[in-house]
Amino acid sequence: MPIPDQKKLLQLMEETHTKMEGVLPQVDSNKEIYPGWTIREVLAHVTGWDEATIEALHAHIEGRPLSIPNIPDIDAYNEMSVFSRAELDNEQVLNEWRSNRQVLRTIIEEMTVDKFFLPVNVPWGGNSTIMSMMVMFCEHEGKHTRDVQKWLQHSDKPLTKEGE
Repeated sequence: MPIPDQKKLLQLMEETHTKMEGVLPQVDSNKEIYPGWTIREVLAHVTGWDEATIEALHAHIEGRPLSIPNIPDIDAYNEMSVFSRAELDNEQVLNEWRSNRQVLRTIIEEMTVDKFFLPVNVPWGGNSTIMSMMVMFCEHEGKHTRDVQKWLQHSDKPLTKEGE
């Protein structure tokens, strides 16, 4: 049974994911949200970071080093995450995004208390608490959700990379 911090984190993950799910039906999948990025690329990008987080959590639980190298260049990793899913259609990217989030939920739910409070090696190098790492990823997805909501008000043109 998850401890209060795990429950709080699971609730935050669910709220963040639900907000993005809520905007998806309003999005024209052919229109750019950011220059060169439709909702498909936004979800592929978020999925790539979920993937890196899943690997970090598995390595943490198993007591092994990360099997992915540190990610020193965030922009290059973002491009790689999107490019690696270039052959997937919108539905496949959406399903992968949903599936990875469920995997993350399960990992957090099943994590032992001692592992939950030990520092975790993060994909971009260094250590963090699991709570801090996951809150950062929820904030990341939340930022993209807010950007999509903002874009929906004027969906005739993409936002800048910074969400303007």
